[in-house]
Amino acid sequence: MTAANMAVRAAEAVTAADRHPFVAHVREYAEQVLRPEALSIDRDGVSGKRIGELAALGLLNHQAPREYGGLGIDRNTDRRLHEIIAGACFNTWLVWAQHAPLAGRIVESRKRGEPVPELAERILRGELLLGAGVSDVRRFPDHYIAAGKTSGGWIFNGTISWVSGWGLNSALTVAAVEKNTETVVTALVPVSERTRSAGPLPLGAVTGSRTARVELDDVFVPDEHVLSAQSLETARFDDVGTASDARGHHFGLAETVLQELEQTGQPLAQDVAATWRPRIARIRSTAYELSDEAAAAGGGPYRLGERLATKVASGEALATITRALLIARSGRGLSGGDTAQLHARSALFVLVQGQTTDVRRAQLAELAR
Repeated sequence: MTAANMAVRAAEAVTAADRHPFVAHVREYAEQVLRPEALSIDRDGVSGKRIGELAALGLLNHQAPREYGGLGIDRNTDRRLHEIIAGACFNTWLVWAQHAPLAGRIVESRKRGEPVPELAERILRGELLLGAGVSDVRRFPDHYIAAGKTSGGWIFNGTISWVSGWGLNSALTVAAVEKNTETVVTALVPVSERTRSAGPLPLGAVTGSRTARVELDDVFVPDEHVLSAQSLETARFDDVGTASDARGHHFGLAETVLQELEQTGQPLAQDVAATWRPRIARIRSTAYELSDEAAAAGGGPYRLGERLATKVASGEALATITRALLIARSGRGLSGGDTAQLHARSALFVLVQGQTTDVRRAQLAELAR
């Protein structure tokens, strides 16, 4: 497929997604509530009130089947939601994004006719917020959550390096490793007295995301809460597909920065936006097309070099346009009350989020050229 055809298909998908009434509803909320409060949320943190708003909108179970009150949102429409929310308030997006994909994962984990446990059903109905603690598997055997088999389930122990939305989560999705068999057990873990945090991490970006390290102390995980048990090799194969693509939040953030450059009233800043808007559109269409092809091909390292190159290009585009916005705003752009510094810090986060060895190597190789 030519680049032109890819761009046409991506544009058609966006047009179709934008016609979805739920997307229009979320966009209105994003513009009226999320965007005006983005700076204060970065300073004060995502609140329980914000999670209640997301739940009321249906954003905590938009991908769940209709039998659980969900909307069964398709892949392209879900991407558009990620773009809209990330573009309006990146901190809110990060907390929400830890939870958003889990409805589909829960449904996939159940055999036909098998009852859904109470905890999983509450998630499918959008009644509670999940946090995610799955990335430490990438660091095995140097650091990981340990899984030990026991009667009726598993025991999880260890420290999760990164959980966003801490204090708002009723449960976590945790990936742990049984070291002797190198089995990765991914399960739902309710927050309890055995899931503790020493407090939020002092981050320089996404400072309002309520991100913390969380210790699991002999947490019993019943078999019914297990979403999957797979080999480490299979888990890493799947992770390649998760970490190697540029995704919706990249392009939602980029759209916000481009709009602010266009609104500066400065011709040269507007020229930057005019130069980069079509480039970012091409990166976006390529990223989505490659991701869809990879999913259809069974995931893993399908066309990995091209996908990594596209992700690197997306990160470099964000770094460039956020730098341009800082320059255009002059010294004001570094003020805590200016969105330029907020977007620049969010772009830095994008560079390291989900950073596997392959992603890091591709990024540094491009910078070393």
